[in-house]
Parts: sequence; structure tokens; C-alpha cells
Amino acid sequence: MLSQRDDPIIAVATPPGRGAVGVVRLSGKSLAEFAVELTGPRLIPRTAKLVTVKDQQCQTIDQVLAIYFPAPHSYTGEDVLELQAHGGPVVLQMLLKHCLNLARTQASTGAGLLPYLRMARPGEFTERAYLNQKMDLSQAEAVADLIDANTEAAVRSAGRSLEGEFSQKVQALSSRLVHVRMQIEACLDFPEEDIDFIQQLQVQTQLQSLREDTHYLLTQAEQGRLLRDGLKLVIAGQPNAGKSALLNALAGAPVAIVTAIAGTTRDVLTQSIQIEGVPIHVLDTAGLRESSLADEVEQIGMVRAWEQIKQADMVMLLNDLSRQDDPLYMQAQRQLENDIKAAMSVHTVLLEVHNKIDTVNQRKVLDASVLCISALNGQGLPELRQQILESAGWQAGMTEGVFTARTRHVQALQHVLTHVQQALRCLEQTAPPLDLMAEECRLAHQYLAQLTGSFSADDLLGEIFSRFCIGK
Repeated sequence: MLSQRDDPIIAVATPPGRGAVGVVRLSGKSLAEFAVELTGPRLIPRTAKLVTVKDQQCQTIDQVLAIYFPAPHSYTGEDVLELQAHGGPVVLQMLLKHCLNLARTQASTGAGLLPYLRMARPGEFTERAYLNQKMDLSQAEAVADLIDANTEAAVRSAGRSLEGEFSQKVQALSSRLVHVRMQIEACLDFPEEDIDFIQQLQVQTQLQSLREDTHYLLTQAEQGRLLRDGLKLVIAGQPNAGKSALLNALAGAPVAIVTAIAGTTRDVLTQSIQIEGVPIHVLDTAGLRESSLADEVEQIGMVRAWEQIKQADMVMLLNDLSRQDDPLYMQAQRQLENDIKAAMSVHTVLLEVHNKIDTVNQRKVLDASVLCISALNGQGLPELRQQILESAGWQAGMTEGVFTARTRHVQALQHVLTHVQQALRCLEQTAPPLDLMAEECRLAHQYLAQLTGSFSADDLLGEIFSRFCIGK
């Protein structure tokens, strides 16, 4: 029996629901004879042909455009057959069922043209494209990122990764690191002359250049991760600080109810916006105050607010300028700031913003260095948007060269940078331990290989491709 990776697979490759066109896709070895059995006369490779597909009772299922892509010139690198049918969900399921029945019938009668045809797992078509070296791992991930992109900037960055821009930069670093490793290993064979060899080969200069270029690639990857994942921004503050009004102002629509009644917002409200193409997931939370002052429903809302603060990428703490002369309010505000700092993770950014600048004399603002806005009339909102991006680490000047990236890419590049720096520190010693340098360079090279999948564990592949949609 074939292994699961060799099984022919089938799936509906278009989203659920009704549409003008729906696609049923098959991939596997030696699909040509099965295609003849399914569609009639032999198909011309990569040429669409209108055929009528009938079930086992010779009843018409649908007229479809059938396209056959023989290996290796296909998406998966295997034979691929696509049936472009009318996009009704029942029609597509009938085509799917007919293909599976046809394969089973052939197996039982001894024909055995496609005996192990089965439903594809999520992402299995793209996984096979990776396994058959039609694309590397970062390009395969870019396929999913392109599908999931919700801003134009994210689409462009995913497109760059899919074309191999990220992979090419990783491969260039990898080649240079291999060269340095070879030089260090050569020096290990001549221990009496190792220092002279290191100096003559300019290993230190090469490692310094690798460190700088890895750092730049890491910066680009961090930008790409921000474009892909976006930013989770939680608006926090005391009741009536203007959190819901600010959510409405950022969204440009009345998505939250705004009243003068304390505790109007009882639950977490989420609205996704974009700033310069960067997705920002804004969460409006219940006002935070002493639980004894709130009813049961409001207390539940505050518990949920604290849960979101703990998970946030950025917490925007609003200060109500109209109450800056109230000592009890200011005392509660300072306590709230300390509590938020204690609750949020070390990676969370705290952004303090003064709201309701339109209600006070601007000369009375407590801290001129803190951004002042009016959620009511829009004053200071452009500056606030820029501050959000800057606090998140977004660099506008790098937009055109950014490629999509994931957390694992950023973490791998951080490891590469750490090991290259450790190798450089070895050279600071009077008698450089070349064996340790060689090991640090080997580990750096290993992390680079993980980015493109030339070195990847099966469980990593399973985690990555399981997040794809079925049929892709």
C-alpha cells in the first residue's frame, strides 16, 4: 500500500456556498487513465475541454471544464486534474462523490486505476508542492498568507514572499555562512597557525557583515509579521474616559454606543481598521474602576477587559483631561496605570493618551510630552495613528521592500543573529576557541535552513499546513 503522502487526493478547491464556478481538484501519480474514465477522450495537457460528467447510472451531473496538468508541470508536482463546474454546493459534492465512487469501483473490479483516492487534508495540495520542491517552505506559507491577507499592503508583501524574495535573501545569507564555516573548519586542521589563518581569511569581517545583514533581514521580517498578523490594540481607562468615542473615531463609524452614563460599555467590542496598510484590531473595553462601585454585569465586563489587556500587543490608556483637577480621579488613574503595567506582558507596549483636549485650556495639560486628542472632534487623531504605528515598530520607509513573515521566521532570525554574535565574541579572546566558533556558525546555519524548510521536522510541517484551507 502507498504511504499517505503518496495517496491520490481530492477536494473542493473553492469556498463553501454558492458561486458562478466551483472547482474540484485531484492530485496524484498517474491520473491520466482515471481522467479518461471520468471525462471520456484523453485530455490535451493544460488545455480546457468542455465535457459532460455522468454518474454510474448514466445520469448527467454537470457539464464541466476539465484541465489536466501532467507531472511535473503542475501546482503540486504530481498529475493534477481540475474540474471547473457550476458553483452550487450540491453539484460539487455530487462530483466529489462520483470521483470517489469511480475510484472504488475500479479497485473492486481489478482495474485499480486510482484505488486509494481519498479526501485531502487542509493544506495538503500545497504541502505536496513543497515536498516535490515546487516551492520552499516560506513560499508555501506565503500562499496561505496571500489568501488570508486583508489589506493591499499585506497582499503585496505575501506576493513578494511567494515569488521567492524572502527565500532568496535567506539563501544568500546561508551561502555566505557556509563559506565562513568551511574556512573555520579548515583552520581547525592547522591548530598552530589558526589565528593567522583567521586573520588572513578575514573571518571577523565576514561575520560582522553577516551580523549586519541578518539584523536588517530581521527588521524586514518584523515588518512583514506586523503586516500579516496586525496589531491587537486594547483601549483601556476609567468609565467615561472616551474609549467608545475613540473606537468610533478610529473606525469612522458608530460601532459602539456612547453615552454619559458610566458603565455603558459592558463587554469587549472589536473593530478592525488599517493604518497605512497595517491591520489594527481595536478593542473597546469596559471602564475600569473599583469593583464595589459596579453592578454584576459591569464586573464581568471588567474581568474580560483585564483578560484582553494581558493578551494585548498594545494597551492605550486614556486619561480624561476634563477631570484632571479631580484628585480622586487622578489618584485612581495612577493606580490604574500601575495595575496595567503589572498585568500586561513584557512584550506589550503601553501608550498613554490624553483625551477631551477640546474641553480644557491646553496650557493646563499635565504632561506636554503625552499625546492629546479629542475623540469628539478628531483633534490629534492623525498624530495618534502615527504614534500607534511608531510604537508598534512600523517603519514606513520599508513598506515597498517588505515581505510577509511569521512569528517563527522572526524567532529563527533572532537565533541566527544571536549565534553569529556569539561566534564574533569568540574572536575577542586571546586564543579564539575555533571549535566553539564552528558550532555557533553551525547552529546559525541550522536556523536559516528552518526558514525555507531545507531542515524541518515533520511536526513543524503538520502545524503549518494544518492551518490552510481544504483544497489548497
